[in-house]
Amino acid sequence: MGLFKRNPFGHVLFIKKWLIRIFGVVTHRRYRGFNELQIEGSEIIRNLPDTNVLFISNHQTYFADVVAMFHVFNASLSGREDTIKNVCYLWQPKMNIYYVAAKETMQAGLLPRIMAYAGAISVERTWRAKGVDVQEKKEINPDDTENIKTALNDGWVITFPQGTTKSFKPVRKGTAHIIKQHRPIVVPIVIDGFRRSFDKKGFRMKKKGILQSFIIKEPLGIDYDNDTVDEIVEKVEFAIEQHPSFLKVIPAEDIKEQEELNKFRKWEY
Repeated sequence: MGLFKRNPFGHVLFIKKWLIRIFGVVTHRRYRGFNELQIEGSEIIRNLPDTNVLFISNHQTYFADVVAMFHVFNASLSGREDTIKNVCYLWQPKMNIYYVAAKETMQAGLLPRIMAYAGAISVERTWRAKGVDVQEKKEINPDDTENIKTALNDGWVITFPQGTTKSFKPVRKGTAHIIKQHRPIVVPIVIDGFRRSFDKKGFRMKKKGILQSFIIKEPLGIDYDNDTVDEIVEKVEFAIEQHPSFLKVIPAEDIKEQEELNKFRKWEY
């Protein structure tokens, strides 16, 4: 790899590689040490093609979720089986991993701006501004959809189709439109424990000794020609376990714990 070789977004790969290495070493103990990341499905990652893969996941923090995915994906590709033991798997990381993030989030401070260089596809949210839902939706920026297309053509893309860290919010139809238009392999991921481990941004650890779970599921079966947008949305909601029907099977004590955490966050942020 040439020293100044760039990806389709103009990022110098040499710089990106070192950012991934540094952030990986700094964050490793947050998932293996201070807390324990329990992984399922590493073999699925190894069987995926190099491009046009879309990962869909529920969302619990702004950044800790994505960082965990960089760890798990690279550990799996290096042959580790459901573990991120020994962080040297990041010495030669997969360089064409991208993640979709709100532009306002990635511009909120120096650290997010640095992290954006590691693979963020910054998009303008049409339904939300400054952390508040807006009544009048903005027009979709065509550059955003084009950037996602470019990233899929170059490699793997991570997206959080609910567009928020709040549980059981509706899946945005934009994800379904991307799936129908670009026909990627869609791999669902379900995470848990991150909200209890970290603050909302995912930078600060709130509690140690948390068992974090990271489940990689088989690619979603989608009929790109005949499935409607609404049908794909429903499939995504079930796949990432955020369909409203899941609320009926959540133990009452878990719901109570979540409500208490929400009260805590209300006053903390």
